[in-house]
Amino acid sequence: MIAGAFFVWLFDPARAGFFPACPLLSLTGYACPGCGLTRGTHALFHGDIMTALDFNALIPLAMLFFGYIFASLVSVAWRGKGILLGNWNLVLLWVTVGMLIVFGVVRNLPFYPFSVLFP
Repeated sequence: MIAGAFFVWLFDPARAGFFPACPLLSLTGYACPGCGLTRGTHALFHGDIMTALDFNALIPLAMLFFGYIFASLVSVAWRGKGILLGNWNLVLLWVTVGMLIVFGVVRNLPFYPFSVLFP
């Protein structure tokens, strides 16, 4: 994860040719909920918060998710077990899936204000 974050910080995904394009966007023209996260993360790493949010409005949620995964992996390496959220795991999973589906549909609506969410 650190090496991946370093490459996203070092190379601009909009200019570097080795970052993969979103298959859904390439094939259908519709943006998935994750479209723009790599470019947004690059902007966030360089301190440009508004550009990061412009690329993907869910970048704060994505950063929390990846931060939790990273902390859990460090916890596994350090203590031998990850960080658990108790009984909230299943509820959090369904809420997150629901938010991603709604965001994926809303960001592809072709009229204002929803068209602003398109990457």
